[in-house]
Amino acid sequence: MILVTGGAGFIGSNFVLEWLAQSEETVINLDVLTYAGNRENLRSLDNNRRHIFVQESINNSSVVADLLIQYCPRAVINFAAESHVDRSIHSPEDFIQTNVVGTFHLLEAVRAYWADLQGQVKQEFRFLHVSTDEVYGSLQKDASAFTETHRYAPNSPYSASKAASDHLVRSYHHTYGLPVLTTNCSNNYGPYHFPEKLIPLMIVNALAGKPLPIYGDGQQIRDWLYVKDHCSAIRRVLEAGRVGEVYNIGGWNEKPNIDIVHTICSILDESRPRSDGQSYREQIITVADRPGHDRRYAIDASKIERELGWKPAETFDTGIRKTVNWYLENQKWVANVQSGAYRSWVEKNYSERST
Repeated sequence: MILVTGGAGFIGSNFVLEWLAQSEETVINLDVLTYAGNRENLRSLDNNRRHIFVQESINNSSVVADLLIQYCPRAVINFAAESHVDRSIHSPEDFIQTNVVGTFHLLEAVRAYWADLQGQVKQEFRFLHVSTDEVYGSLQKDASAFTETHRYAPNSPYSASKAASDHLVRSYHHTYGLPVLTTNCSNNYGPYHFPEKLIPLMIVNALAGKPLPIYGDGQQIRDWLYVKDHCSAIRRVLEAGRVGEVYNIGGWNEKPNIDIVHTICSILDESRPRSDGQSYREQIITVADRPGHDRRYAIDASKIERELGWKPAETFDTGIRKTVNWYLENQKWVANVQSGAYRSWVEKNYSERST
């Protein structure tokens, strides 16, 4: 069996669902259920004996230690993280506590567990840490994409906290010999994405007849990765990745934010036309840019393709249509996650910006 942390969040829940659909192994799923952790994502697993859910934080090292001793997982996959840049600007301490201190506590518990393993079991154990391309900072328009050897230059409290966690993971391999793997992914999108991030926010707001807020000129470029492709890459790294190595995971889909929004509007114009016959593009507004907003991210995913034979199955065109259709078909899920706290956050982050 494996232990997954943060397995009720966007990427984590997709990973758990895909793992249980494709493997016979049990998953112990540890998640504290903050705003982004949602049991609704895992509702289809309610009667699945191979899914063991534990509501707790990775900062609770005694609980983590007990779980490791009780279940003896062959691997730990760490998705647990605060991950929204805007929230990190407003509340940076939460990101330090989860992404830095939490990763430290998790590593300590795993190190103690691994040290007591014997023989082949110890040799085959893995700790896989899931990180982000944002640790590399911002790229100039014509610069080469991020490789695994790119210098770290985080520009937000979020990316700085993830960079710190990456360094901790690296240090536990080089100092203690812990068999670690690290992945740095580009922007994910797909089912169960919390609707304060760009793509789900645009879909949800468009259908509700609300403004579609775009930061600045909308020309910030991101590399977009369909979440199920990300999950397949993680499975491949866990299966065959070289211990101590970093693997960048990207979708080879660099696009400006404004193009993303235009694409979503066009798909909705076809699939769910407005009653007045106008395009959803009429709802687009511009708002003041995010402080320190990185201009461009781009992942060079050549290493994982060359060494492990992985490449994304979805193009952006196929992935974004699947994503829009999922939100159209899962309006109940959207309604359930739009709590008063969510609405207050969106109001705070967007309505206070000058248009």
